[in-house]
Parts: sequence; structure tokens; C-alpha cells
Amino acid sequence: MSAPTATPSTVRDTLTDRETLRLCTAGSVDDGKSTFVGRLLHDTKSVLADTLASVAATSADRGFDGLDLSLLVDGLRAEREQGITIDVAYRYFATGQRAFILADTPGHVQYTRNTVTGISTSQVVVLLVDARHGVVEQTRRHLTVAALLGVRTVILAVNKIDLVDWSEDVFRGIEAEFTGLASGLGVDDPHVVPISALLGDNVVVPSENLPWYPGPTVLELLESVEVHRGRSHDLDFRLPVQHVIREHATDYRGYAGRIDAGRIRPGDTVHLSHGRTTQVTGIDTADGPVGEAAAGDSVVLLLADDIDLARGDLIAGAGRPTEVRTFPATLVALTEKPLAEGAAVKVRYGTALVRGRIAAVERVLDLDGNADVEKPDAVNLNDIAHVRIETAAELPVEPYAARGAVGNLLLIDPASGNTLAAGFVGHRLRGE
Repeated sequence: MSAPTATPSTVRDTLTDRETLRLCTAGSVDDGKSTFVGRLLHDTKSVLADTLASVAATSADRGFDGLDLSLLVDGLRAEREQGITIDVAYRYFATGQRAFILADTPGHVQYTRNTVTGISTSQVVVLLVDARHGVVEQTRRHLTVAALLGVRTVILAVNKIDLVDWSEDVFRGIEAEFTGLASGLGVDDPHVVPISALLGDNVVVPSENLPWYPGPTVLELLESVEVHRGRSHDLDFRLPVQHVIREHATDYRGYAGRIDAGRIRPGDTVHLSHGRTTQVTGIDTADGPVGEAAAGDSVVLLLADDIDLARGDLIAGAGRPTEVRTFPATLVALTEKPLAEGAAVKVRYGTALVRGRIAAVERVLDLDGNADVEKPDAVNLNDIAHVRIETAAELPVEPYAARGAVGNLLLIDPASGNTLAAGFVGHRLRGE
């Protein structure tokens, strides 16, 4: 019997049903992230012919022997001139098993905030290290951020393994150090792969130069790892109110927002501030009324009682968080302005924006493998710190969960409006 012939409809159905994985690359400067991403795109045949021709011409102009695959990612003029990655570069590619959305993030310490952005939306993080240098401070920093953000699968690509003569001993030493760090931080699905992004070994195609490594390539891991989603549907219902819709002619009052967690149906009981409860009588959407809505849906809730709610209020299911004015948080500092004890800030939590202050700076995490800095004078750019925040109004905060479905916040400079830090309610690292 002959094999069935693919038709446009079957191809379209296959593409529609194919799972999408969001991943991020990170690591220290000059570890070869852009070359790695370029190799991944090139070897999965995800580069258009005219783009490849342009890269070939630029590579020749620079005197590069062959293709400088990093040019497929380093698109900003400043990046090409300096040979570094500054911004987060997003690329899209696909194989027969999955579609991928890839964020290539900077390696320089001063651009750690960009790396935080890339990791925050990723389900898998690929960390690169230079086999000659092994695990360095930026490796620890990026692994710590991944752990804080709830990423469970981290792949360490030990790059430039050819420059240490394909040494298994070098690889095993790096592997042992990394898996120990990952375990201590609570990353429960670590993988370590020896690669040469420049030559193509073990990125997409298995290497013939590493007979001592029988494991999968990086792409094979990306195609097969379980996609750990936030599971925001499994949490209790949470809807931060964005807008109250009133139509006086029809006596219509609805509470609009995007569902952060859980599910809701007409007839369900919801909990409001100050111990108030009511029932959901209807759920409106842009496409009309629906019988159920879940995390990620933008809806307008109709309630049985005429209750005075406003932007920033929370409509919750069972287990509504207690409203408090002081709580612990872990911060990643995003600007050069230090955050010292007593500093005035605005706290963005959900749709609420309230005045607050840094009540205490408890410690800054050490990323060199030494002791944490207890009670430092301030939190500086790119520091990861444990603090205590106090707000002028009560907030229904709860520990960070489901990859940010609940428990995430921003600290904003009240004078300039600049974002000072991204934060997570509670201290989330294992052993703390």
C-alpha cells in the first residue's frame, strides 16, 4: 500500500496542532550565544536564501572563514559593530515535532534586565558556558533568575568543547558543578550537553568528535522535554479589575479584566475585599456571553449585587489572599538608582498601583559562590535581593506561583515613573 499523499489541508492541520515551545538563551559574554542561535536556525533550515546571502557577504567583508552565523541574530547596527548582543532578539523556527519562539538575550552584566525579560516568558532556558572557563558569575546569576521565575527545565550547553580538545574530563567537571547548583536552587530538570556551535557539533546534528557522550543534541532535548506551563488554570480564580463598565440607560454594570488564574462560571461565588461575597450572574466577552472563562481570557463579569469596585480591586474565588500592608519580596534591580532602606516607591501589583517604601533590605544574594551580603546598604543594578515592602494601602498579595500568574510586582520611581525593580512576593529559592 502506498503512503498517503499530503494535502494542503493535512499540512495545515499538522502545523495547527503542533505544540509551541518558548525558550531563551542566556550566558556570559563571548560564550557564543549568537553563534549557537545562528547554528540552530541554519541547521534546521530556518534561514531564507537572501538572508543567508547577506550574512555570507558580511562575513566575507569581515574576513571570516565561512559564515559568521552570529549575524543571523545580532541585528542591531550597534551590536554588529561591537560584536555583542545588546537587546533581546526574538526568532521563530519549527521542526516536524514543534514550533519554537526563541529569545536570544544579552550576556553583559549591564544588560541583565533584558535577560530577566527573556527568561520571564520562557518555558525552557538554554544556558551557554565556554568550556575553557566553566561556570562563572553570569551563569549563576542567570540560573538563579530562572529558578526564581519558576523555570523547571534548564539546558547547559558547554560550548567551544573543541577548544579543550573535546575533553570529557573538562565536561564532567562542569556538569557536576552545574547540576549541584541547579539542585540547590530547585531547578529539577537540568540537562548538560557538550557542543561546538561554530562547527555544529551536538546543536542539531550529533557529533562524531564526542564518542564518550551518548546523549541527545540540544535540539533533540528541545523537541522532547515536557513543556512545563504555568498551570494557572489549576489555581483559585483571580481577576484584577481593569475597568468598570457602566451603562445608566440599561442599568448595566460590569467589571472588566483579564483572568490571571483559575476558571469562572455563572453561578460561582466570588470573594471581594473586607469579607464581602457575591455571585457571578454572567460573563461577557468581545464575542458575546459565555458559559465559562479561564486564565488568559479577557472578560466582563456581571455580579448579583451592586458593589462599588474600581480599578485595582481583586475579584477572587476560594482562598482569597489576605490583604496586608507589609510583605517579603525578592527583587531584581533594573536601574542604576540604588534601592536603600526607607526608599519611597510605587508598587504595581496586578492592576493596583499604591504608594510604598522599602521597609528593610535583608540581604543581597551572592552569585560568586561566597556568602550572601546581609543587611547591605542598598540594592544596586542587577542585584538579586530579599527585602520587605510596606505599602500605604492594603494589597491582596500572595506567593509567586504558576510562572507569574500571581505574586509578581514592579517597583516604580514615584518621581520619574521609571521601573526600579521587578519583584516576586516571598522568598522562593530552595533552602531559604
